[in-house]
Amino acid sequence: MSSRDPAERIEMTNGPTKTPKSEEARRAGRGPSPEKTAQTRRVIVDAALGEFLEKGYADTTMDGVARRAGVAKGTPYRYFPAKEALFEAMVREKIAGALIDADPANRRPDEKVSTFLRRTMLVSIREIERNGRAAIARLMLVEGARFPEMTEIYRRVMFEPLLKQIHALAVAARAGGELRRPELEDYPHLLIAPIWFAIIHNGLLDRAHPLDIGDLFEANLDLVFDA
Repeated sequence: MSSRDPAERIEMTNGPTKTPKSEEARRAGRGPSPEKTAQTRRVIVDAALGEFLEKGYADTTMDGVARRAGVAKGTPYRYFPAKEALFEAMVREKIAGALIDADPANRRPDEKVSTFLRRTMLVSIREIERNGRAAIARLMLVEGARFPEMTEIYRRVMFEPLLKQIHALAVAARAGGELRRPELEDYPHLLIAPIWFAIIHNGLLDRAHPLDIGDLFEANLDLVFDA
């Protein structure tokens, strides 16, 4: 005679226990994985880059970004509350990576500042037309007067941090005897001025005869450190 409890015999007869409805609802409501969330965000930012460069800031819409990204109309708003936030994310991820290149903390011990700039910043600048960074800068120049939030984002995220890094490198170069004059410390803008000139020249002034931005920057680097 079986010693099993009657309740246990009934449970075995009726088959496996069903998942409670509350548990099913919890599983159904579980959001996407962090990897999927990050991937969707990247797709949206990439789509935003395409929209901004193709249509300009004024004519870019969140709906257009969603269509290009292949996501539902409301999906971009889950990541970015407005177009301004999406533009800032694009600047941070597509342009501000250059800040990593020029970060003084990445300079090797005993490495000359001029050598460091050639190893990092020059390499990055040679790709500036190909990777869209120059086009984004031109977009800001063309539409920034109408949409000052664009200029503010670019200044805060990219321009001012880069100037601070160049200033720190100039201080180190002066201390190490690479720079005899103080101008680069006082005006770190001098180092990147040729980049901005070439961006304007290539996209606005003379598209038929573009300048090599990398060569122009390297020539300026020679002038600054040989002065």
